[in-house]
Amino acid sequence: MKQLSFTLTILASLLAAPLLETGHAHELNFKPVPEFIQLPDSITLEACTGVGVNGQGEVFLLHRGKQPVICLDAKGKYLRSWGDNVIAMAHGLRIDSDDNVWVTDIENHQVFKFDSEGTILMAWGKAGQAGDAIDEFNKPTDVAFGPQGEVYVSDGYGNNRVVKFTPNGGYLNHWGEAGTGPGQFNTPHSITVDSQGRIVLGDRENDRIQVFDSGGKLLEIWEGFAPFGLAYDNQGHLFVADGRANKVLCLNDRGRVIGSWGSEGAQPGQFQLPHMLTTDLQGNIIVAEILGKRFQKLARGQ
Repeated sequence: MKQLSFTLTILASLLAAPLLETGHAHELNFKPVPEFIQLPDSITLEACTGVGVNGQGEVFLLHRGKQPVICLDAKGKYLRSWGDNVIAMAHGLRIDSDDNVWVTDIENHQVFKFDSEGTILMAWGKAGQAGDAIDEFNKPTDVAFGPQGEVYVSDGYGNNRVVKFTPNGGYLNHWGEAGTGPGQFNTPHSITVDSQGRIVLGDRENDRIQVFDSGGKLLEIWEGFAPFGLAYDNQGHLFVADGRANKVLCLNDRGRVIGSWGSEGAQPGQFQLPHMLTTDLQGNIIVAEILGKRFQKLARGQ
């Protein structure tokens, strides 16, 4: 009976796990780089929520402590930081094609655009005021950029919608509502745009990714994971930070899992609630952890 119970337990875990498509995972190999980040003693990392890399290879970290935006060089050396008295509760960070730094703030209900030195260029939303008008957000989570510079905001914990803007903040359209059906959301948490211009949205609490065209028409639904964070590398691989499984996944363009790394824990290569992630110019992965209060770099092998 013990053997039968063990066999049934293993079978149940396999059925509950995302299906790993064979024949592809061997192409990608990552190993952790311990102590990649070099910070001054004046900065202590709190919950780490976002990360991005610009065209110069500089790494931008986002966390919920003092100096919430931190810039490092490509080797992890501290360069500068900012954000006190501006960002109330950090959430997502993205870098656009002009190397501007975009941050979502779920306490102020705002989206900020900074230059790479920390100067505020734009602030969208009404500070401290949640709402669902076209110039308001309710805990916005992430931003993404279309091929013409359009900006998509996943809005977010409160409004369960995607809002599309011109590069300068002009409202274009929005879609989505709370629910579990196709095109509905339960915490749209991360958003990105693929090489075809499709909007790829992490519908976190529904444990799925939904894919839309640029106007909001639903194209595909990919299920089987908790997509806290999404990031494409320069070869078109989609990486997912699965905050419930404490793993980093790689998906193909049909939404099938072709690679999986990590487990729950505090050791290098393990994760404690991976929240957002990015890839650098060499295809390495950098992961922000909420409970682990750290950023991990995973170096791509040959």
